[in-house]
Amino acid sequence: MSRPTELNYLATHEWVKFIDETTAIVGITDFAQEQLGDIVFVELPEVDQEVTKGDQVAEVESVKTVSDIYTPFTGVISKINTELEDAPESVNEAPFENWLFEVSNITDKEELLGLEDYNKVVEEEA
Repeated sequence: MSRPTELNYLATHEWVKFIDETTAIVGITDFAQEQLGDIVFVELPEVDQEVTKGDQVAEVESVKTVSDIYTPFTGVISKINTELEDAPESVNEAPFENWLFEVSNITDKEELLGLEDYNKVVEEEA
């Protein structure tokens, strides 16, 4: 699977797509979902929840393990992808289309990676 060049990435295998300068959606990468295996449950954060960069805000449960998802931003959870509640496996089917949550009013963010740097992280871990 080719990874989208227009996204930003984190070394913890989340992807980020900015909607505007202070709003972004977050999902998990193809590498993350491959490592997890078949995803059977996704626990999403609460809308309007204030979050701080690095907070654990969601969980992705697979047949193998449970993985915590951290927010790369300080801000407010403005949306969640409720479709994942009934179809968590869609993250396996299309990880770059099935986002987990949106953060708005971003005031602080972790260092994000471009595609080339993220591919290096994956190569080191593979």
